[in-house]
Amino acid sequence: MTSTAPPRTAAPSEQDAERSGRLAREWRAGSMVWRRELLHFLRDRTRVAVSLLPPFLFLYVLGIGLSRLLADGAGGARTAEDYLVFLFPGVLVMAAQAPAISVGASIVWDRQTGFMREMLAAPVFRGTLLLGKCLGGATVATAQSAVVLLTAGLVGVPYDPVLFAVLLAEIAIAALSLTVLAAGVAVAIKRVQTFNTVLSVLITPLVFLSGMMFPISAMPGWMVALTVVNPLTYAVDAMRHAVLGRLGQEHSSVIFSPVEWAGWEVPPPVEIAVVLGFSVLALVAISRRFARTG
Repeated sequence: MTSTAPPRTAAPSEQDAERSGRLAREWRAGSMVWRRELLHFLRDRTRVAVSLLPPFLFLYVLGIGLSRLLADGAGGARTAEDYLVFLFPGVLVMAAQAPAISVGASIVWDRQTGFMREMLAAPVFRGTLLLGKCLGGATVATAQSAVVLLTAGLVGVPYDPVLFAVLLAEIAIAALSLTVLAAGVAVAIKRVQTFNTVLSVLITPLVFLSGMMFPISAMPGWMVALTVVNPLTYAVDAMRHAVLGRLGQEHSSVIFSPVEWAGWEVPPPVEIAVVLGFSVLALVAISRRFARTG
């Protein structure tokens, strides 16, 4: 009569070593994808320069023109200065738009060239690869918005290190939400041409319906409803709170009107939590879809 030995179970130390090794593989894979996005950004200086033109033109051509129009209508020079300060946070978000779209386009392009298939063959979770791409895109978008932020003094925003740190953190969260949205569209669409069209149609209204150009109080009811459900609205509004709070104009500006829920003014920490929550939930949902793609 033979007896079968019970299956050998790994000792706790072996399990810890295996878990540490798996986490190390995930970290290396995600960081490599993150570095790849940064290298694309650093090597393609022409694309960076061209993508910075729209926010600069929007702020210093269209913005100045509209501010002069407001000054001629009512309020004088103070209203013109207020409008440029009001417009500045929205332009920071706008500057993150192009890098976010490029991350989604790279996913579609990598799928067409076959490079995505090689990435998916790696012994790591596919969600790790997607997270690395989104974080890389958010880092690039934040860096590009930081270039626009350096011109803050031209619109009357002071060069305050604390203010800049707060704005950069808020820009990073907004950039992550844009990048996750672009990645979601890229996971569902397989042609670069279709992706560019769909994402432009999707992101452009989101940016313009974030309250970047005019206060929510000046919008009709149907537009207010769209603005309130737009996550970018809360990022722009939180940045306005930071800027106007530093200038001492948070409650005196004739242009600024905060986001409200049924008459309750939404505080900036809640607004940032809304944007971050949207990014995390969307990333989880997209990761599940990405894990089923081949």
